Amino acid sequence: MEELIKHLYPILKEVTGYIYPNEIELHWGLLVVIYPYLTGLVAGAFILASLVKVFNVKELQPTYRMSLLTALAFLLVAPLPLLAHLGHPEKSFEIFLTPNTTSAMAMFGFVYAWYLMAVLLLEIWFTYRRDLILWASREKGLRKWIHKLLSLFSSDISERALAFDRKAVKIITIIGIPSAFLLHGYVGFIFGSVKANPWWSSVLMPIVFLFSAIVSGIALMLLIYMIVTPLRSKPIDMKCLDKLASYLFYIMIIDFSLEALDFIHRIYESEESIKILAQMVSGKLFFSLVVVQLLMGMIIPLGAIIAVKMFRTPDELKKIVYFVSALLVQVGIFSTRWNVVIGGQLFSKSFRGLTVYKMTFFGLEGLLVSIVILILPLFILYILMNILPPWDEAREPG
Repeated sequence: MEELIKHLYPILKEVTGYIYPNEIELHWGLLVVIYPYLTGLVAGAFILASLVKVFNVKELQPTYRMSLLTALAFLLVAPLPLLAHLGHPEKSFEIFLTPNTTSAMAMFGFVYAWYLMAVLLLEIWFTYRRDLILWASREKGLRKWIHKLLSLFSSDISERALAFDRKAVKIITIIGIPSAFLLHGYVGFIFGSVKANPWWSSVLMPIVFLFSAIVSGIALMLLIYMIVTPLRSKPIDMKCLDKLASYLFYIMIIDFSLEALDFIHRIYESEESIKILAQMVSGKLFFSLVVVQLLMGMIIPLGAIIAVKMFRTPDELKKIVYFVSALLVQVGIFSTRWNVVIGGQLFSKSFRGLTVYKMTFFGLEGLLVSIVILILPLFILYILMNILPPWDEAREPG
């Protein structure tokens, strides 16, 4: 009993009002926050890539292949937070052997498998097939065999075959757009369908999740493009950068409007939970919601991009403003996921008290593991870019 008291005391001393004993410790922690954040980056990066192939936005061509590889890198890591949280990742294959169609959480495995194998990998393969053949024809050693294997030992680069590749890429991209919406929209659907929790129960939750995902994906690609290009000693294409910033701005406006509409709707309904939610927003979540998510992650980036667009700004200053804005957007979107996942567990079922989330540094649910999971996709992306260079000059025949 003494050990239990010592464990719970740091939490109990910050509890306000009435809390049931089983509500003192939160069931979902930082790993569950990271999961929708990663899937959002995947969906956003793929949507950005689709603007080139489906909507023919030529200014974004320098980021097309980079967006596909980024989506793949983050998609490979996306299930890890959930598997680590569950504690028995070796049992995850059972959702495929004994599918439960009534469980939105269980059906994620099928959505994930479809998006990874039937959409993203196929589009990357058809996009790179010609280049893989050309690279393998002029390379030696291990890289030659890696590219031969990735091309599935294909050798046809006739105009007819290349035309088929282009047509296949466009069809797959068209199919991939609703698939990307489904991949991240269902996460918002899971939270929004929890009727017993007034912080989550909203018909707008899937839509808000989806548009915030697109915002995070575009911001991520802007950051990656601005970091990788100078490292290669290449000039940044300002037309591409301006177009990225413009799309980021437009989607942020939509996302902000949807979140504002959701907030106004909650106030208008004024259900019995409104008092505890107001107390939570003005107290436990004030910094992460108002300061980080709203001010730093939304208002400041929007204001900065507006200022750049309205006034004649030197390219160097533009780059700084875009880079800082994209960084702030990433912080804001992560804070959004935090406020949804953690915030929905802070108040009691009786609506009379608030608890607190205590983060640990070590352990499977700790900060260290979470940092490793967040860094891992970048490491995978580095490997992918070395195997499948996304640069224009890398695709020219020797």
